[in-house]
Amino acid sequence: MGSYGRLAARALDTDVPVMVKLAELSKSAKDAVPLGQLRQENKLSKSSVMVTAGSNQGFLNLVLSLCDVADSVVLFAPYFFNAYMSFKMTGINNILVGPSDPTTLLPDAEWLENTLSDTKPVPKLVSIVNPGNPSGICIPEPLLKRISEICRRAGSWLVVDNAYEYFVYDGCEHSCVEGSHVVNLFSFSKAYGMMGWRVGYIAYSLEAEGLLTQLLKVQDNVAICTSMISQHVALYCLESGREWVQSKVKSLERNKELLRDALLPLGEEAVKGGEGAIYLWAKLPETCPDDIEVVYWFARRHGLLLLPGSACGTSGYVRITFGMLREEECEVAAKRLKNGVEELIRDGMVE
Repeated sequence: MGSYGRLAARALDTDVPVMVKLAELSKSAKDAVPLGQLRQENKLSKSSVMVTAGSNQGFLNLVLSLCDVADSVVLFAPYFFNAYMSFKMTGINNILVGPSDPTTLLPDAEWLENTLSDTKPVPKLVSIVNPGNPSGICIPEPLLKRISEICRRAGSWLVVDNAYEYFVYDGCEHSCVEGSHVVNLFSFSKAYGMMGWRVGYIAYSLEAEGLLTQLLKVQDNVAICTSMISQHVALYCLESGREWVQSKVKSLERNKELLRDALLPLGEEAVKGGEGAIYLWAKLPETCPDDIEVVYWFARRHGLLLLPGSACGTSGYVRITFGMLREEECEVAAKRLKNGVEELIRDGMVE
């Protein structure tokens, strides 16, 4: 089956908006994101882009373009909560949640291969985040390629969220995969601090027959386009280049170590992540398994905001962010975190 047959019926059955047809006639619209980055840095030589109001909107565009409500989809726990919400809010309830390796937090490729082989009809879409949110891990290129090949053979779309592509540490490297069944998502929100400006983009394969037309239908009924001023700011950021971003990312390494040290009372094996993105992933003490209650307790008693693991399909864990803080602020946060962890282990959630 070609890629056209794997598009969503709800998109295929919708006429192309008249304004999109007029834009095609005029040929005046141009991509706002240069393809140089895709081809030089990400090695995506057979892809083009659609600019979206952030990569979250890009993901929603893809869900509406590729999936129907009766389809099944695949995520790996711990998963990005917004991906799960996008499926649920568009009526897709058959969400197959796969395991990650308990030691490395890497997606279980063998489970994926068996699931795509045994599930009929085959799941329409597999979604992964690299580097991981909330896991903070980097998927090695061989595993990424294996996951892509498993999806290709099964006839499933693979959607890879690369929002934290520049956020890698300790010698880890980020890589991308390409194919007619692969769609990559990118964002300006993290690397360039443009969260409120809402600029991201979809990198879709030029070999994916009919996909762009369906994406345009959705785009014309959601955001139409990212604001022009945001696109101009994004272009200016690209001119600053990867080196500017990497200098900023390097400054986060001290934050990461401060928070990792604060979590040591939980045990070294209880703390994962930190290879990529801006997150550590920590297992709570067995005596305090209710991660939501623990998060509320940390906020009330210690003035810290953590993310409950249950929001990402894995209860009993919390996500800790080491981004968005200056080093001196992170030192204060680390002291609060250590005090809270020690108290939690020693006394439980005392008030």
